[in-house]
Amino acid sequence: MVRLTLELIGKSLSQKNRRDESLAQHLRKTTHLKLSNKNIDIIDDLSLCKNLNVLYLYDNQIRQIHNLDFASNLRHLYLQNNCITRIENLASLIKLEKLYLGGNYITLVEGLETLEELRELHVESQQLPLGEKLLFDPRSLHSLAKSLSVLNISNNNIDELSDLAILENISHLIAVDNQLQQIKDLEFVLGVWTKISKIELNGNPVCHKPKYRDRVILQSKSLESLDGKEIKEMERQFLMNWKASRDARKKNRAESATNDHSSFSHFEDNDSEHTHFPVYYFPMAKEKKNFAILSEAHRSSYNKEVQRASYEENKVRERISSHSDLRSSQPVQKELFEPHLLRQMPL
Repeated sequence: MVRLTLELIGKSLSQKNRRDESLAQHLRKTTHLKLSNKNIDIIDDLSLCKNLNVLYLYDNQIRQIHNLDFASNLRHLYLQNNCITRIENLASLIKLEKLYLGGNYITLVEGLETLEELRELHVESQQLPLGEKLLFDPRSLHSLAKSLSVLNISNNNIDELSDLAILENISHLIAVDNQLQQIKDLEFVLGVWTKISKIELNGNPVCHKPKYRDRVILQSKSLESLDGKEIKEMERQFLMNWKASRDARKKNRAESATNDHSSFSHFEDNDSEHTHFPVYYFPMAKEKKNFAILSEAHRSSYNKEVQRASYEENKVRERISSHSDLRSSQPVQKELFEPHLLRQMPL
């Protein structure tokens, strides 16, 4: 175990840089401390370093972030490749602009609510439990919404970006080697990130989707580089013209289909109103009487009635035959059989 103490700092400093100053005097003026790769696991009291701007503590064995309350002037903090499990005790670092935490054991990005000047956050390649992904506390994202411009979340099993849409000033996203699959998810955040200029997504399944590059370029007018490859204005203009042409064709087809449907519907709705279509009426067959219970007079009357109906039916069929040409040239919408209107037709 190695504790980060003032004595350890004194040993790491060059005597030439200190000149005739005491260690305390020198530490009060120190702005940069390089203490990487020294097996440090605990940060001790460094309150003498009040003017510290940059602190390098990467490649150590640090398990907890603490004893940094004194560093209200700290702007850059390098803590990558340690054993940190939680982002905490950073509330006093109100001037912090760059925070490097890649290669630790962090599962939740949190504890950043007071870092309203943070411009870069690097949390790539966390040692996550099997099957888990890096998560983001909405409170921290809300606090970083207007300041954060560079975000590195590579190799963290992340499968969507919608939670990060709140970061309205993001200009550079590094999200390689994740599990992003839906191009619609990309299109959504790119529609919100109006200042994005670089995005790196190599190693995600979404990169193998048809027309992936074309769709990403079309979604963002501010994007200048995709997956390390520059987006030239000629390429963007060609894709925009192609999209405009495709959309115009789709619109024309939709309007044509709508008009055809309206015309067909109008024809169907008004067929019954065409008075020139012939309408024919047939008498309904009458129910046969039971002759066993009828008198002779009744039977005679009934036979005459049946003959009359048969005669009228034959006359109507002759009239139908005379209109055969009209029926062949103009289709009849309906044929009505209403015997009560029969007498209206002249025989």
